Amino acid sequence: VEEQTYSERFACPNTSHPSYSVPEIEPRNFSFNTPHGACPDCTGLGFQMELDPGLVVPNTKLSINQGAVVPFQRMATSLGWFKRRLGALADAMGFTLDTPFNKLTDKQERALLYGTGDTPVDEIEFKSSSSGRVRKYSVTWEGVITNLERRYKESDSEWVKSDIERYMVQVPCPACQGKRLKPEMLAVTVGGADGEDRSIIDVARMSVADSLVWTEALRDEAATPLSARDYTIGRQILQEIASRLVFLRDVGLEYLTLDRSAGSLSGGEGQRIRLATQIGSALMGVLYVCDEPSIGLHPIDNERLIRTLSRLRDLGNTVLVVEHDEAMMLAADHLIDIGPGAGEHGGNVVAFGTPTEVMANKASMTGQYLSGKRLIPMPATRRKGSGKALVVKGAKENNLKNVTATFPLGTFIAVTGVSGSGKSSLVNQILARQLEHDLNGARERGGEHDAITGIEHLDKVVTIDQSPIGRTPRSNPATYTGLFTIVRDLFAQMPEAKARGYMPGRFSFNVKGGRCEACKGDGYNLIEMQFLPDVTVPCEVCKGDRYNREALEILFRGKTIAEVLKMTVSEALEYFDAFPAPRRKLETLRDVGLGYIRLGQPATTLSGGEAQRIKLATELARRATGRTAYILDEPTTGLAFSDVEALLVVLQRLVDGGNTVIVIEHNLDVVKNADHVIDLGPAGGARGGRILATGTPEQVAQVEESSTGRFLVDVLARHESAAPPAKAKKPAAKRAPAKVAVGAK
Repeated sequence: VEEQTYSERFACPNTSHPSYSVPEIEPRNFSFNTPHGACPDCTGLGFQMELDPGLVVPNTKLSINQGAVVPFQRMATSLGWFKRRLGALADAMGFTLDTPFNKLTDKQERALLYGTGDTPVDEIEFKSSSSGRVRKYSVTWEGVITNLERRYKESDSEWVKSDIERYMVQVPCPACQGKRLKPEMLAVTVGGADGEDRSIIDVARMSVADSLVWTEALRDEAATPLSARDYTIGRQILQEIASRLVFLRDVGLEYLTLDRSAGSLSGGEGQRIRLATQIGSALMGVLYVCDEPSIGLHPIDNERLIRTLSRLRDLGNTVLVVEHDEAMMLAADHLIDIGPGAGEHGGNVVAFGTPTEVMANKASMTGQYLSGKRLIPMPATRRKGSGKALVVKGAKENNLKNVTATFPLGTFIAVTGVSGSGKSSLVNQILARQLEHDLNGARERGGEHDAITGIEHLDKVVTIDQSPIGRTPRSNPATYTGLFTIVRDLFAQMPEAKARGYMPGRFSFNVKGGRCEACKGDGYNLIEMQFLPDVTVPCEVCKGDRYNREALEILFRGKTIAEVLKMTVSEALEYFDAFPAPRRKLETLRDVGLGYIRLGQPATTLSGGEAQRIKLATELARRATGRTAYILDEPTTGLAFSDVEALLVVLQRLVDGGNTVIVIEHNLDVVKNADHVIDLGPAGGARGGRILATGTPEQVAQVEESSTGRFLVDVLARHESAAPPAKAKKPAAKRAPAKVAVGAK
């Protein structure tokens, strides 16, 4: 009789590892957030930190003495024995400490970075104080990267680890290849209609659109590859999966992969994911409040978002949207226009009613723009540029399909395309990072590409994003722009201040001396409420002024330092009219549409669009070189029509000075003002990453494949119809039968 061995566990007793078994398969086994499913090597992160030679030696043109090896600069200058060992290594390997790093041979470079193993490079003598005997010891070279790796693993200090992490990059975990799960969980697969078995991670790496196709194929009872038993078990699960994917697609997120990390999502994407969740709940009688859900959306994606919001309304809900988008306003059932200006000049309901009723209200500036009575003007001519160009060759980062993009210098350039088409990959991750590395000395290099030519025609790059200008309430527009330093100097020059011996630091709320010590210059005190949220109350001593009595006794033109910080930009511009230094900085803040913000307004209360414009104003206040590239990512976020018009004046002024302005933008009023447009697409994710059209807005409008061009047709036609008859040109709304200015490689 043949003997057979059985097991009560999921194990194979005939393998070379009889103790190996798989636990009972449960949903938690497929989560990388629990120890039941997470890869033990990377604890479910999918990556490990690894030292990058390019960050350890960022500038290979320098020698060791000139600081080529960045992590060891302090050690080499402060420790004599370390300097001696470096010198001994150089003597042993046949180079000097003054040899440029890029002149070292492969063997010399390997020895410097990874060590000499057991091969000694030096010999030291040690004389015993008791016996007088002299002993000689051989010294080996550990290697720069080897030393950093050892210290990173052995150190218990978070400071040491974070310092070394500056020279490290994330690499896929070698155990799970970045899949984050245990191998036994990755071995569980589901067969698709295409005949390919996929693990849960393979499905998660699909885009929403692709995973929906895969799910629908499994749901198709006539063609499903699942057995009758499996189909019966999984039918309702597949239906729930498909419905959620449809919701994500309907809000314009079909290009996102399911495993996309939350930290990499924009504010608009995160808001739309939450919106998709609410649609799936199918609730009725709910008030939904959305704050600018169209952020980051191309007009074609915005159409789908409007349909989604209308669907929520049709279910019996009320949808309240704070929005600047023209299409969203025209689709609304009821508009409430608040103004007429910003800050202290606003706060009134100017008009309300249907879009038609608001457009008929002469007091509503929004209504005038919606009706076409007022238009953001277009330039009379398009700039040709300086004749020089930045050329990004072979861009392959993320979904880019080995494209080559040309950015004419001395022009206003708009990079357009549907959401997820590769705009940020091309401009932010490749061009901006590489320019920052080459021109500004940043550590991080650009994303995957072959080369960038034309960098020698620039002397500086300024990247202006929407990150906060400060993480604490102590940061404000005055401190960020440098205006506060000038103001403190003016107060310190007052006769009363000089008589008391006050220096400019006396008028800072961040240091001892002039600040109120009761609140440490915050202007408020934090009261801990134990189980309830903490409460902030104005300081009882300074009443929110942030300064002590002595500092507030010094007046400049009848105002205290606290009163100056409470001024709006417009008020301060009038107050400092006779003083060129502060006036210049204040004028730039006003020019970018920020005349309503207060000088001492905490940075934490500023929106992303306001923070971006403060950064832009700070750069405008500096002396322009005429060879600077300014890169902005959706600068019109949070801006009304009139604000966009003011912003365009500022950007055009930069270009008139010989500089180059590159914007990633969906706002068609900005795109129509560009000298040169680079349009990517045709879709998001894997179906994007190609350059569909390049050229002037009029040329892009003629390209059939371009979604941006389709919307530009209407925008340009609107301007043609509004132009005086004497200046009428050939209508730009007509498309040429053939595609023109196609820049895809």
